[in-house]
Order: sequence, then structure tokens, then C-alpha cells
Amino acid sequence: MGHVDHGKTSLLDALRHTKVAEGEAGGITQHIGAFTVKVNDRQVTFLDTPGHAAFSALRSRGAQQRNDGVMEQTRESLRMIKEANAPMIVAINKIDKHNADVDKTKRMLLQEAIQLEEFGGDVQCVPISATKGTNLSQLVDAILVQTDLMNLRSEGKGPIEGVVIESKVDPGRGRLCTALVERGVLRKSSILVAGTAWAKVRGMFDHTGNPLTKATPSTPVEVIGWRDLPSRPKMAHQIIQLRQNMEMTEKQKQDEEVIKTKMDDYNKEYKAMLAEKRKQGRYKIRRQGPRQKEIVDDDSIRHSVIIKGDADGSVEAILDVLDTYDCHSPMQDGCYSLWYGSCVHLLLWATRVGDISESDVKLAEAFQACIYGFNVAIPEKLKPLCKELKVDYLLTNIIYRMVEGMVKDIEKRLPQKEKEEVVGEANVLAVFTITEGRKKIPVAGSRCVKGSLVKSSFFRLTRDLELLYDGPLHSLKHLKQEVETIRNGIECGLSFNDHTIIPKEGDTITCYHYVKVPQKCEWGPWVLISSSLG
Repeated sequence: MGHVDHGKTSLLDALRHTKVAEGEAGGITQHIGAFTVKVNDRQVTFLDTPGHAAFSALRSRGAQQRNDGVMEQTRESLRMIKEANAPMIVAINKIDKHNADVDKTKRMLLQEAIQLEEFGGDVQCVPISATKGTNLSQLVDAILVQTDLMNLRSEGKGPIEGVVIESKVDPGRGRLCTALVERGVLRKSSILVAGTAWAKVRGMFDHTGNPLTKATPSTPVEVIGWRDLPSRPKMAHQIIQLRQNMEMTEKQKQDEEVIKTKMDDYNKEYKAMLAEKRKQGRYKIRRQGPRQKEIVDDDSIRHSVIIKGDADGSVEAILDVLDTYDCHSPMQDGCYSLWYGSCVHLLLWATRVGDISESDVKLAEAFQACIYGFNVAIPEKLKPLCKELKVDYLLTNIIYRMVEGMVKDIEKRLPQKEKEEVVGEANVLAVFTITEGRKKIPVAGSRCVKGSLVKSSFFRLTRDLELLYDGPLHSLKHLKQEVETIRNGIECGLSFNDHTIIPKEGDTITCYHYVKVPQKCEWGPWVLISSSLG
């Protein structure tokens, strides 16, 4: 575990002699990956977690922890390790760079209350270079030493237990999940339960795609045969286990007691209301409080979205990003609002795993929603249907691009706002008074020194930074002739609508008007960094 682009996947590539990092979109791990590496005739399981803030929920599922630098997501990883009360090994990566400062990094770790062995603590620290292969053997030795010290053992008998790492829909194999076996031996035809989803194991595969006949503890395995995808584990605590009949019977008894209590409460309330109704006779029971409107006017701006992801963890990461959307007035479950002079409600109608289907397009048409797909595809036959139904969709393999596209769509729905734009400026040279009927009107004899003066615009009179007048003009003349515009360097006479305002020599007159400009949405990918800092 660690900060984005600090070389976690490159380190695993060096240990297992592969090049997974080069195939990652944007060079950033987008999923959690479980791998088994054979080192010194021993088998070690690694979980490669994304390092960016958007994938904090995926990092919380990490089992083999390492931190390679003290950045914001590294601090978040440290917090997760402390909450899990798990041991750690620190790998300071990229020591081959010319500006690498290992001692500084160690001091920063000390400030985060990480006691390294050289400072009298119990945390091992190994400076490495994943790309050059420097000190990798020392890191492997440190892992094996830590394993021996912890005396890690697992029960190979009894009910099967494990942790759901990832779940997705494979076009060829259907619903599958990646799990880490913690207890027992997983075999074909085993019955598994994860939350509300269950499966009869039809097949198992290792991280290279080779079929397995059994999976022992600490083995990462892909399981197919799920009737439904394991529901998204918010805190990554969903356990795959073989439920015992005794436990199910006990749960049914508890549920029956709860149902009976609720029914008794309902019957008691209903009988009291019925008795009151009979007491009133033919008169109706008066309504308590004001009558609610049957039709509620809602002129707020809405942006409806449907999220599609290639795996359950991807959808979870996207939902974590949407949770950072400023929430001022929630309307309903899955609906959030953002205030930029007008209310924009972000409506989340569905989150699904797998490629875009016809039902997704029909749902988007019904709610006028936009489909955002992460690492998924849309069949060619559905593209004409989307065009016919005017359903917009955005497909990307980098989460930043999805958020940026969502921000652009939100900005399209924001109304334009008025912005003040200065047209010109003039200096008052002299003041004189003219008579119109029985009124005496003060006139500011001025010279335009910047831009131009437009009679239909607004004017502001200031004296020593003090505002004296702000409003429209009564008159704009040049050589006793009423004009609409005065160019730069031309002298003129101005009179304001408020005749009680008397200008003085040296005052400044500013001409300005309002223009419509599009609003900008301040929510975006960068908000992930600020949320992690908070």
C-alpha cells in the first residue's frame, strides 16, 4: 500500500518477472489484484492496491502492506494499517533517482509515529529500486522473517472462510469474484454465501488463469458460479462462509420475534385509530396538521447518471468519488445537490457491473440520464439505439476522465451568471450646472482616458476610493449634442439620474456593463486530494 505512482505494481513485477504496470491505464493501478509469488521455495501472496485517493476503499482490503514514501495516500495507508492492527514492512522505493533522500524519508516516517528498527522500533525498513532490482533479495528476506516472527498458521479443516477481494462480470465466464481463502480448503461444488449472494462453485482459477482443483488458505482464487454478484462491501468485511443449518434456524427464530413485535405495535396503533373513528360516528377524523400539496413544483436543475463498471471494486471507487460531491440539500436516496447560484441535483439512478446493455439504455431514456462507463464497452448494435433515443454515454478506462466528463455535463446545465465588465473610464476636469425647465442639473465635464463611454451602460462615480453614485446616466453630450458613445481621448459632459450628486474635479467615472458567462463547477478530480487531506 502507498501513494500513487510510487512503484507498488513495478515492485511486484520485479518480484514475479512480469510487466503488469505497463498495461495499466494511465500508469495507475485501477483495480486490486491478488498474486502469488514463489520466493525461496516459499509461496507469498501479495495484494496490489491502487494508490490514488479515489481507490481508498480498495486499499482498505489490502493484506500484505508496504509503504513506499510519506505522501497523502501513504498516510491514509498507515491509518488503515493501524486500524487493522497489522504489522508492516517499509520499502523506500526509487533510490536510484539522483535526488533520492532515504534519510529524509525515514525522518518523515518517524514524524508519522513509525518506529523503524534503526531508531529502536520494530518496523523493518528496506531501501529498494523496483526498476533496477536493487535490494529486492533483502526485501524478500524481511518478508519471510516477519512471517516467521508472526508464526502465521491457518486451519485447513472445517468450514470454508475467506474475504471477497473483487467481483465482476466476465463476458465469457459470467459472474465471478476474486477471493482470498482464510480457512479450510475450497473445492468445486462447495456452497458459498457472501452477504445476500450465493454460489455453487463451478470452477476456480489462479491469478494466471490456470484452473484449480482446490484452494488452500492464503490462496487467491477466482470463483465462478455465482447466482448474483457479491454485494459491494463498504468496509471490506464480507466473509465467504458455509452457513450451518443451526445458525440459519437461530436466525429465523430471531427474525420471527422481530416480526411479531412489529405486528403487535401496528395492531395496537390500528385499534386505537379505529376506536377513535367509531367514537366520531358519521363525522370524519380531522386531519392533523396542514394538508400536503399533491403536486410539488420543482424547478431545480438535475443531472441524472447511471454508473457502469467492469468490477464491483471499480463501482465502489466511483461511488466514493461521488460522495465528495457537495451536498447542500439532499432530495432522496442517491441524490445530491451542488449550489452554484442555482441548485444542481446529481441523481444516481443505477450502479451496475458489466458492459452497457439495452436495459441500461432504456433506463437512461426513461430518466433522461447519462451513462458513465468505466472499463466497459457498448455493443455496436446499441450505438444506433442510443442515437435514436438521445442517450449520451461516456466510456473511459481512467477514473479522472469520467469525473472530468461528468463535470462538463454539469456545467452545461448550469445557467449563465452575470459578470461585471469595465467598458471605459473618465476623469472629471470641471463641474458646471445647466438648467432644464426649473431644474438645475450638475454636469461633470470629463475626458475619456480608457476604453469608451456608452450611454446605455452603468456608471460609477468614486472619490478617493469612496463610492458616491452607481447607476445609469441621465445624459451624455459632446459639444452640446447628445451622443451614445464617447471614444478614448474625447471630452464630454455627463449628468447622473440622481441630481443631488455633485461631482468634483479629480473624481473618477467608471463605465461598465454586465455580460453573461458560463459557470464553472469547482467539483472535480482535484477534490479527491482535498478530501484525503481532510
